[in-house]
Amino acid sequence: MAEYTSTKLDQDSHLLLDQPLLRLPHELLRKNLKSAQRQIEMTNKSVTSAVQASNNRSPADTLASLDATLAKAQNLKRKLEALQSEEKGLHKQQKARIQHLEELHEIPSLSDVKYDNWSHTRLDRLLVDYLLRQGYTQSAKELALEKGVEDLVDIGVFEECGRIEKSLKEGKTQECLTWCGENKQALKKIDNNLELELRLQQFIELARSGEMMQRLEAMVYARKHLAGGQDPKFALQAAGLLAQPPDTPVEPYRTMYSHDRYEDLARQFLKTHHELLTLPPQPLLHIALSAGMSALKTPACHSVHALQPSTLTGAPVCSICSTELNELARNVPYAHHTKSYMEDDPVVLPNGRVFGRERLKMLNEKVGTRKGKLRDPTETSGTEWGEWEIKKVFIS
Repeated sequence: MAEYTSTKLDQDSHLLLDQPLLRLPHELLRKNLKSAQRQIEMTNKSVTSAVQASNNRSPADTLASLDATLAKAQNLKRKLEALQSEEKGLHKQQKARIQHLEELHEIPSLSDVKYDNWSHTRLDRLLVDYLLRQGYTQSAKELALEKGVEDLVDIGVFEECGRIEKSLKEGKTQECLTWCGENKQALKKIDNNLELELRLQQFIELARSGEMMQRLEAMVYARKHLAGGQDPKFALQAAGLLAQPPDTPVEPYRTMYSHDRYEDLARQFLKTHHELLTLPPQPLLHIALSAGMSALKTPACHSVHALQPSTLTGAPVCSICSTELNELARNVPYAHHTKSYMEDDPVVLPNGRVFGRERLKMLNEKVGTRKGKLRDPTETSGTEWGEWEIKKVFIS
């Protein structure tokens, strides 16, 4: 049963940990294709309009129009070449990731040494993912290069994400607005209002100065970007903000004027970015740790009778009972176990610990307990009880 539980848990963890491995390149390829289509459509529309308009022009104007059209075509070619190069890189990533997962499929058993090697590769990938999410981009790059997992991690994606997040925290919205423009259709599809929040922030900065010209400019900006949008609350908030000074105690305008709003925008961007690219909101390393600790955790791990590290029994120390993981695992749920194992002829000591009778006697002989006495071999206190004090356990 232990082997079945381990196998089942490992299958579930593979689903959680390895799903983004294939989904992200697919999303990026789809985005790449949409970008190419958009560029072709825009250039085609512009060129067609220019050709139609040149029918009634002078020869000199027609030549100038043709030169402009050729320049647009060359510009389109450069953009498409860049997109093609990006597409080749994504296909290379996909091939490496499929091969990585095929290696797992070909491993006959979890006890096979090949699975250990494969797991180490996955651990390297999880560590790189964690470093990227924490902003340690250079360390992540060096680790990926050293371990040879560059095609199994998404350094470019997180690098761009980190750069935009940092710019928002520094009070700059333009880079994030550009990103919203590139993903406008996708954001509209999931009914996301990040762009409106950014537009509102730009309006707030115009209204913050308090000068009449700036306020007039803010009104024009609000009419252009906030009025008539998908959510009227932004236009109403903007109108109310103009009637309040930057030091107002009135909510929600005090919060809107606060510089902490940039932190909120950064968090909203991060959430939107991960949702758009189907990335988990938390590091993959956290998911793996949670699953592993949940599988090993038992009610005894946080009991007042929890086992202390000891070498007397010859048994390995429980990982969750260790000082490194015990507190970390406190709020992790227990794994679902359909069966339990118990030693033959179980007995309970006065301190509440349960052992098999024969194994308890064998361990007491090993530690040199006096004849007729028994002690808990996992404790170092040396407390002894008479054999008559132990009670037989009946499992219901």
